[in-house]
Amino acid sequence: MKENLLIDKSIFFASRIIKLHQYLIKTKKETIISKQIVRSGTSIGANINEANYGQSKADFISKMHIALKETAETEYWLKLLTMSEYINEDMGKSLLNDCLEIKRILVASINTAKDNVK
Repeated sequence: MKENLLIDKSIFFASRIIKLHQYLIKTKKETIISKQIVRSGTSIGANINEANYGQSKADFISKMHIALKETAETEYWLKLLTMSEYINEDMGKSLLNDCLEIKRILVASINTAKDNVK
């Protein structure tokens, strides 16, 4: 059940990241960072979804770790966009809060999966 929540949250987050990407390109004429964040921000959910079809528990954990790494990268880009004022503080905080929530759930899911392997 937690994985379904995680998939739902990651899809919603990815859609917000896509909208951010469009905003940055159209409004701010920014293409470099926007390409980076759309890759990492949408990759989170793709890896979570792929993890649910893993061939083994180890494969599941590995894919979830990749999603966690993509979450960390997205967190970095969001902080950079906010600090450089490409996005306002409210937008940055809202997106960052969603990102950090996914990160917390991912860490808990990975730890639970590791505990179940032992």
